[in-house]
Amino acid sequence: MALTPRLDLRQTQSLVMTPQLQQAIKLLQLSNLELSAFIEQELERNPLLQREDGEDGGNDEHVPPAEDRTGDSDGAMLDAMPGRDETPLDVDYDNTFNNDSASDGHDGERYEGGEAFAEWGRGGGQGFDGGGGDFEQMVSGEVSLHDHLVEQLNLDLPDPADRIIGLHLIEMLDEVGYLRGDLNEVAELLGCPLEKVEAVLARLQHFDPAGLFARSLSECLALQLRDRNRLDPAMQALLDNLDMLARRDLPGLLRVCGVDSEDLAEMIGEIKALNPKPALAFDHVVAQPVTPDVLMRPVAGGEWLVELNNETLPRVLVDTRYHAKVSAASLSKEDKTYLSEQFQSANWLVKSLHQRATTILKVASEIVRQQDAFFAKGVQHLRPLVLRDIAQAIGMHESTVSRVTANKYIATPRGIYELKYFFTQAIAASAGGEAHSAEAVRHRIKSLIDAETPKEVLSDDRIVEILKEDGIDIARRTVAKYREAMRIPSSVQRRREKALGV
Repeated sequence: MALTPRLDLRQTQSLVMTPQLQQAIKLLQLSNLELSAFIEQELERNPLLQREDGEDGGNDEHVPPAEDRTGDSDGAMLDAMPGRDETPLDVDYDNTFNNDSASDGHDGERYEGGEAFAEWGRGGGQGFDGGGGDFEQMVSGEVSLHDHLVEQLNLDLPDPADRIIGLHLIEMLDEVGYLRGDLNEVAELLGCPLEKVEAVLARLQHFDPAGLFARSLSECLALQLRDRNRLDPAMQALLDNLDMLARRDLPGLLRVCGVDSEDLAEMIGEIKALNPKPALAFDHVVAQPVTPDVLMRPVAGGEWLVELNNETLPRVLVDTRYHAKVSAASLSKEDKTYLSEQFQSANWLVKSLHQRATTILKVASEIVRQQDAFFAKGVQHLRPLVLRDIAQAIGMHESTVSRVTANKYIATPRGIYELKYFFTQAIAASAGGEAHSAEAVRHRIKSLIDAETPKEVLSDDRIVEILKEDGIDIARRTVAKYREAMRIPSSVQRRREKALGV
């Protein structure tokens, strides 16, 4: 066969991940708050994209209200599902993400999921002329730990040199109140003897709150006990052997401290009442609560209504009037290209947001449908569930379900849960019945241990027997693994603790 150059024509078919599709997948796994931040960036970048601030309440076009009853015989559910002609995010990409924006019939299409942010002035964030401000909050603020310590420093240390050393040591405190750093370096930096630095540190360790400026956990606890006049030799011996207390080596602690069981239980109780992180008393940072992406509430007839959280969903649309006005003007070729790209990008984003909302709502509704017993009766009725079950039920790929459930939370009558919480492994039933959820089994094990008495502490083997009587086939090593994951000590350690009243 001669080796000669030639031209061949071949036809192949392959799946290409376009930039639009890649970004759509990225949007799918963002939470509502992360999505709002992304939308803010797009609003600044794209002049043809605008936020809708109207309050027409128009959620009927793309996310219709719940009207159809769905579910099985175990529990029905009303869900705000899209219409039958809606397409989930991982189906029909060509129609969803096409670039024929000039003739696709979506001019001015809007995503009716809800406001990205409420009106700023409505929540009390008025400007200078908005009124409603609290004058007391403007005048007085909460005292920080640094200011609190500096105030004590100026009162208790009259020597200016000691104050300089004290200020340097205050700056070396970490967020929980421990002293981080080498005193030798402080002495070298300030040009003073090490003994003087240690003397100032000893003064600072008497400051309020007790326990500050400690260099270890045992020293922090010792400072607090000294402030309460409870630091005797037996208590100091206990503090020097905190590792034995962590291992719950109570017989060893009895020998080291030289006390009886009653005194040791009292000493352990005093240590448990102390604060190992004294500086957190001045930590005024308000913890941000989890903002749910999906809302769920009961309705008449024992059904559930599932809907998106409109308070955190962005509502954007394409400014077609501005596009028509600019297009009518005489533009250069570069300007026309830029305008066309921005118009296509804006149309794509609006459609992508709608598809994202449709997909999240569809997945969340199916989860609620399959876990109906959990919402009605509690965690002991949580069903074993995997991504494949939801994917097959709604006709999507497992990867899509995985992205939807990542960083998404649902507010239910039983609390706020991450969507991934409802996916648990299955544990076989002893009599060949329906499998049990691993989370429900863990809850059952914890309930059995919490109900123990000092005279009847359950071993792992006994817990296995009780679970088998309840129809749960589980091995002893699995019980031990679940118990250790919940940080529950062994039966021997629990028996010692209950005997000492710890």
